[in-house]
Amino acid sequence: MVRFNVIAFTHNSIGLDEIGKFHVEQEQVVERMNKIKQEMNLSEIMYLSTCNRVEFIFVADEEVDNDFLALFLKAFNSNWDHAHIQNYIDKAKTWNGINAVNHLIEVASSVDSMVIGEREIITQVRNAFEFSRLHQLSADIIRIVIRQTIETAKKVYTETTIANKPVSVVSLAYHRLCEIDPELNARVVIVGAGVTNTNMCRFLQKHGFRNYTIYNRTLEKAEVLARFLGGVAKPLTDLADHSGGFDILVTCTGSQDHVINSPIYKKLCGADTNKKIVIDLAIPSDLDPKLNSEFSIEHVSVEFLKTIADANLKERKKELIKVRQIIYEKVEEFKEIFKMRQVELKMRSIPERVKEIRATAVNEVFSRDLSKLDEESKVVLDKILDYMEKKYISVPMLVAKEMLAEQRTEEI
Repeated sequence: MVRFNVIAFTHNSIGLDEIGKFHVEQEQVVERMNKIKQEMNLSEIMYLSTCNRVEFIFVADEEVDNDFLALFLKAFNSNWDHAHIQNYIDKAKTWNGINAVNHLIEVASSVDSMVIGEREIITQVRNAFEFSRLHQLSADIIRIVIRQTIETAKKVYTETTIANKPVSVVSLAYHRLCEIDPELNARVVIVGAGVTNTNMCRFLQKHGFRNYTIYNRTLEKAEVLARFLGGVAKPLTDLADHSGGFDILVTCTGSQDHVINSPIYKKLCGADTNKKIVIDLAIPSDLDPKLNSEFSIEHVSVEFLKTIADANLKERKKELIKVRQIIYEKVEEFKEIFKMRQVELKMRSIPERVKEIRATAVNEVFSRDLSKLDEESKVVLDKILDYMEKKYISVPMLVAKEMLAEQRTEEI
């Protein structure tokens, strides 16, 4: 496994703002990875990119030291100058051999994630591998590593409760809404069409809500979300003129001021004095706090949700001992899988060699003797040689497996 490596840049090492400099558009990944593969003389490479990490998984003959990293980063982005590259070298995290395998398993099992227990990462790892396999960027070593990685992550999520309690603000907001249990024909007003509200709307749409009005500073973005939801899109400037009332308000803008003040809230409610649900996912809050005392509001705020998230995260962390035990056992298992795979690769030439020996024996060494045999004897001899050929091919593999088993016993 000495040739297997991982180079990672994560939210912990370079921060979320810098991560974006390592993101590559999907249509450019093959070209960029092939460039690295050729310039660095790599036999395999896989590119994993998420919102909080970028990792390069590859097989190389050279040691991954600072000189290697400098050339690697230059191959990744030829526009970076020496200062940029040196900065990233200092902040890069690298793993080699079985430690690299252990790291990938921890990533897929969400132990090394920004939020422990988030299942999405296992899909991201699988998709990244399938992409690299499809475009012939990766081969056998990465294949068996990822297979064990995915298998282990599934075992972690199945046999522990590390992913059971939601910790994301959006998930918790949706769970709280389900507890309140409003009617599916409730009038839903969405203020803001960014990533957070879009994710929240996916939950709402899947739940069955169907009456939406979307307000956003950029009308085009509101229209995209409205098409997805089957709702109506309007510019944010029209919010103060909203008519038709609402039952659920979901708001998340980037404003530094309270977007929903008393006059606007009164306009949103109209003559309706029934209690309203306001899910405010903005930081700072979009809803003026004074409104909670002025109106009847079920206010679901980020502060409220974060309290629940912190408690749930503590529960997830309690599972880490079980998770790490599973990972340890699967890494140890992988060591044997990898050894056996190397034996299998070495044994690939045996069938052809056996066939060559048979052909030489029949056509050259014993050709005269065979010419004296009658047809029936030749048929019997062919059957014997076929049988012997199959047995000779299987015996070395069986012996290799026995040797590995004996070696494990001695080590224990």
